[in-house]
Parts: sequence; C-alpha cells; structure tokens
Amino acid sequence: MNFIPLIDQPILPYVIALAIGLLIGTERERRKGTGPNRSAMGIRTFATVSLLGAVSLTLGDSMLLAVMALAIAGLATITFRPLHQDQEQDPGLTTELALLLTLLLGGLSMREPILASGLAVILTILMTARSFLHRFVGTILSDTELKDALILATAALVLLPLAPDQYLGPFSALNPRTIWKIVILIMSISSIGYISLRLMGPRIGLPITGLTSGFVSSAATIGSMGERAANDSNLLWGAVAGAVLSTIATVIQMTVVLETTDQSTLFELWLPLVCAGITATVYGVFFTIIALRQKTSNAVNLGQLFSLKTALLFAMTISVVMLLAAALQQSLGKEGVIVVAAIAGFADTHSAAVAVASLVATGKLTAHDAVLPILTSMTTNSITKIILATLSGNIRFISAIIPGLVLVMIAAWLGAAFTLGYFN
Repeated sequence: MNFIPLIDQPILPYVIALAIGLLIGTERERRKGTGPNRSAMGIRTFATVSLLGAVSLTLGDSMLLAVMALAIAGLATITFRPLHQDQEQDPGLTTELALLLTLLLGGLSMREPILASGLAVILTILMTARSFLHRFVGTILSDTELKDALILATAALVLLPLAPDQYLGPFSALNPRTIWKIVILIMSISSIGYISLRLMGPRIGLPITGLTSGFVSSAATIGSMGERAANDSNLLWGAVAGAVLSTIATVIQMTVVLETTDQSTLFELWLPLVCAGITATVYGVFFTIIALRQKTSNAVNLGQLFSLKTALLFAMTISVVMLLAAALQQSLGKEGVIVVAAIAGFADTHSAAVAVASLVATGKLTAHDAVLPILTSMTTNSITKIILATLSGNIRFISAIIPGLVLVMIAAWLGAAFTLGYFN
C-alpha cells in the first residue's frame, strides 16, 4: 500500500491557513480587552478570515481574493471602528490592518505555504513587541541614531543596486559595486559594535570599545588606547585589552572583506588568518580577564553608529591602492603587487587586501600569489601599530602590546608557510 506524504495532501495548505489565523488571532485575543469597549476581533475572527483567504484564492483566483479584501476592509471600517468612538485615545489601525494581512496570508498559503507561515510569525512578533517598539522609538532611539540608520539603509538598499558590477577605469582595476560593498561593510560592522556596546552597557568598557573600534581602524584604536593608559593608570589593563582585541577585529574584517571580494583568495589565506585570529584571541582574553578584575570607572563614550567620512575615505584609499596595484602588476608582475601592498599596509591592511583580491578576481593574479602581498600588508600595518603604541609613552602598555602583535604576525606567517608548502 502506498502512503502519500502529508505535505502532498491538498488539505495541508488549508491547515496552514488555519494555523496562521489562530496564531495571529491568539495575540489579538489577548489584547481585545474586556467590557463594552472590547474589540470585536479575536481568535475566531482571524482564523475565519485566514480560511476565507485560502478558499477565495482556490475558487476565484486573485480577483475573488481582492474582492474579499475590499469587503473585509469595509466591514472593519463600518462595524468595528464605532466601538472606539467614546475612547479619548486613538485606538490605531493595527488590528484592522492585521486582519487584512491575515486574509492575504491565508491566500498566500495556497501557493507559498512556507513564506506565508514565516510572514505570519513576523507579524505576530511585531504585534507582541508593541510596548517595546513604542518605547524604543520614543525614548531610546536618538535623532542621531535614526539619521545614521537611514543613511546606512540608503547606502545598502538604494545606492548599492545602482552601482555597476564590472571592472572599470584605468587597467580595469575598479569595480564600483565591490568598493561600495566594502563601504557598507565598514558602516555595518561599526553599527553592530555600537549596538552591542549600548545593549551590553559599559560594564566591560574599554575591551568592548577596543573590539568594536578595531573594525574601523585597529591602528587608530591602539593609539587611542595608549593615550587612555598614559592619562589614567587605572585604565591600563582595560586599554591593553581593548588594543589587543582590536587586532581580532582586523582578522575578522579581513576575512569578511576577502569573502566579499574574491573567495578563492580567502581559501588560500584561511590558515594564516585562523592562526592569527586564535593567537590574538588568546592574548586578548587574557588581558580582558585582568581588566575585568580591575576596579575602574566604566564610563564609555558611545560616539556614533558609524563615521560616514571614515567609510568614504576608506573607499578612496581602496580605489587608489587598486589602481596602483594594477599598474605595477602590469609593469613589474607580482613583485610590484608586493611593493604596493607593503606600502599600503602602513596605512590600512584591508585596502591592500581588497586591491590584491581584485587582481585575483580579474584573472591578473592567482590566489596562491596573493598570499605574500596580503600578509606583507598585515606585517607593515603591525609596524604602524607598534609605532603608535610606542608613542603613548607608557612602558607597561608598550610591553604588553608589542609581544602580542609580534606573536600574531608570527602565527600568520607560520600558517602561510604551511599554505605555500614550505614545510612539505
């Protein structure tokens, strides 16, 4: 005897439609209130409307579903709104709009049951989180944060799709979409760090600040932490932890940047990056534990979600390095790429990595040959970090930071030696 799986049964979409109505209706039932002013729409109404959407799409296709939507909207306006006329506050349109969406989700379940179910869950979560969302937007979210969020949304959802996805310019070195993806990446990572710091609070202060700031510039973070340690000895170990953790951010961001630009380059560099990341993590966790045991003031300046100026400057740097790398690669071969990567690494190792990976993506360089230039840029960038740490003038800070930076680079080069076959 052959058994037909349940998912192939014609009844399943109707079951999903009923489940959607019951899920959304349960949330509305709990909020409909009591007494003469209670809402007329609860669990039975939403379950019925969801099934109505499913049946409408089955019997009359999209046209009948549209007619039912107009009918439900009219009934909601005529029948339900007068119940709130005596209330001093505007009851809003959430329930009525949710009822219409439930009808449409019931219809959608006949064609895309998984999508309809997911949207129903999202709608229920939004309605359940009403108090939190109102409080977050009204009292927690600042005007500056809202402005930054809108800038990020515009960059990702409006400008990115408009950016050409092809290599242009001299030597065919510049891919506008790749460059803009990196800009969005910088802003997004900075925003995540900001949100994490705000949600977790300043209890671990400088270590969290160092980790999040490292996604923007690890070298600048180390310089800033050195200044904090020099100005207040009580912040020494927190500043050390923040400086070391910024190096972890460098490795993580390098991984994401390479994955965005050229995955074959990341595949060649995964072992050096893992070795460097593990070393930096162990070293950073050690000093973080010391910092957490130190009694200090945990006041932390949150700053902004991200710096648009920094992100755009980073994009310009990437563009210049990409042009130089392409030009020297054409004239000097891979040796020229190493020279450019080394020079660029003193300022920023990620821009050098993007430039080298872009050469791989365009077939001008092999992924295997990209290992040395990128690790060279990481090494010269570590020299910059050592110089900035030394400029702080705090001997204890310097003696704690420099060994960590050296160990991280030794680990990265050992990983590269295995990758390049030097130990075979």
